[in-house]
This record gives sequence, C-alpha cells and structure tokens, in this order.
Amino acid sequence: MKSRRKEKPRGTGKRGIYVLPNLFTSASLFSGFYAIIAAIQGRYETAAIAILISCLFDGLDGKVARFTNTTSKFGTEYDSLSDLIAFGIAPAILAFQWALKPFGRLGWLACFMYVICGALRLARFNVQKNTVEAKYFKGLPIPAAASFISSLLLFSNALGGLAESKHILIITMIYILSFLMVSSINYPSFKELELKNQKPFNVLVAFVLVLLVIAYKPKIMLFFVLVIYILSGPIITMYRSQKRLAVANRHLEKPPTAQPAKKSDQI
Repeated sequence: MKSRRKEKPRGTGKRGIYVLPNLFTSASLFSGFYAIIAAIQGRYETAAIAILISCLFDGLDGKVARFTNTTSKFGTEYDSLSDLIAFGIAPAILAFQWALKPFGRLGWLACFMYVICGALRLARFNVQKNTVEAKYFKGLPIPAAASFISSLLLFSNALGGLAESKHILIITMIYILSFLMVSSINYPSFKELELKNQKPFNVLVAFVLVLLVIAYKPKIMLFFVLVIYILSGPIITMYRSQKRLAVANRHLEKPPTAQPAKKSDQI
C-alpha cells in the first residue's frame, strides 16, 4: 500500500525567502516614521539622519531581492508605499517644521506639492519601469530629493546655521525638487552596477573615492555629492538631446542613394 504524503501546493516552496527583502523595506519605513516623530519633536538633525538611514535600507532591499531572486509584485507595491512615507511625507514635515513655518499656509502647501509630486513620481515609475531605459531614471528619484533636503539641513548645521533668508531658499528648493521629480529629465540609475557582476577596476576606484570624500566631512561632502547628482540630470538630458539632434541632422543631410534601374526600363 502506497503511503500518502501531503503535497505542498505549488508556488509555496519559496514563500519564506521573500521575507528578507521586505525586512529591509520595513526598516526603511521605520526610519522614515521615526524621522516624522523626531521632526515634530524639534529634533531636526536626528530626523535628517533617520531619512538618510531610510535611503540606505531602501537601496538595499531592491539589491537583496535581485541578488536572491526574490522580487515580487507585493515587494514592489510595499516598497512604493514605504517610499511615499519615508521620502515624501517625512522630508516634507521636516522641511516645514525646520524652515517653512513662517510662511504659514504657503509653507505647508509647498510641502504638500512635494508630497503629491513624489507620489506621482512613484506611480509613474511603477507603470513605466518595464518600458523605460534601465540605465536612466525618468525624473529625479524621490530618495534623492529626500536625501537632498536632509543633507541641506546637516550642511547648514555644520556651517553654524543658515541666515534668516533660509526660508526663501528652502521653499524655492522644495518647488524645484517637486518639478524635477515629475519632469522627464534623465538621471543615472546606476542599475548596471550590480555587485554580483564583474566590473572594470575603475568602477571600484571611483566608488572608494566617493566614500573617502564623504567620510572626510560627511555633513558637508554629502551635500555636494547630491548637488552634483541633481545637476547631472539636466546636463545628461541636454547632452543626449543634442546627440539625437546631431544624428537626425546627419540623416537629413545624407543624399539619397541612387536606385538601380529596373530591367523593364533598360533598352
């Protein structure tokens, strides 16, 4: 008599492994929520650091999922919800509490603009992620925008605080970041730098140099690294547009090739 064994339903064999990347997403969400609490309590530098830690976890969850081959639709949606809180709502509350309170309604409306543009950026990314070029992001990534707000606060504290004009600077920056997130400007995604793939030696050297530069004066150098990244988008977009235009002009200027005469036309 054959022994009957309970067969596991198909597709359940690897269910447990999907916990791993989602743990990193949960850690990112926790850091973002903690940043909100810290900002409300007036601990602005703590809030800024928490947002940066959230960015670190957010970068790791996707890489862990791809490295362990545990990507899933659930993970994608969970990551987007986490990003909206950690990089949309948290930095908006931080910016308002830190610098935009004097503007009153105009200040919180600017912060809401940032949140809604961040949400639109995430929604567009989820819809277009399989149709756009993997080498570039379309629009400024919301973690980069959140990191810039946090790094600006740390940068100002390292310099002893910004002048009273910081309120105008911050509200202008919020609107610029909002526009960049929903724009069609190309930003490097660095997705080609997968750790499990072989890369040129120069890539390792460049990565180490960036770490050394940031480690020298973290609060100052991180700000400048993010400024360079934000400026790289418009520069790359203009360069690629000029390159496409030059190629199109060459095709237009190229004389049409003469077609060989048909046999019926020959005498």
